[in-house]
Amino acid sequence: MIYLVRLPSVKSLTGRSRASIYKDMQDGLLPSPIKCGTRSVAWLQHEIEAVIMARVKGQSEDQIRALVIELESKRGEAA
Repeated sequence: MIYLVRLPSVKSLTGRSRASIYKDMQDGLLPSPIKCGTRSVAWLQHEIEAVIMARVKGQSEDQIRALVIELESKRGEAA
C-alpha cells in the first residue's frame, strides 16, 4: 500500500521545520513531493521513512543523497 503524507506529517515524522524540509530537498537530502492537485503536494511515506532510517543508521549525507536519487528514480515502477 502506498501512503501520501502532507507537510504537517513530514514535519512530525522528521522533527524538522518547514524551512528545513525544503532546504533538505534543495540539498538532495529529502525526496521531492509529488503533485496531488493544482495547489497541493504530498510526499510518499515510504520515501520519508527510508531517509529517516538512513539517518538512524548513521549514513553520510552523500549516502543519503544517493538514496534519495534511487527512491525518486523508482517512482512509477510497479509496486
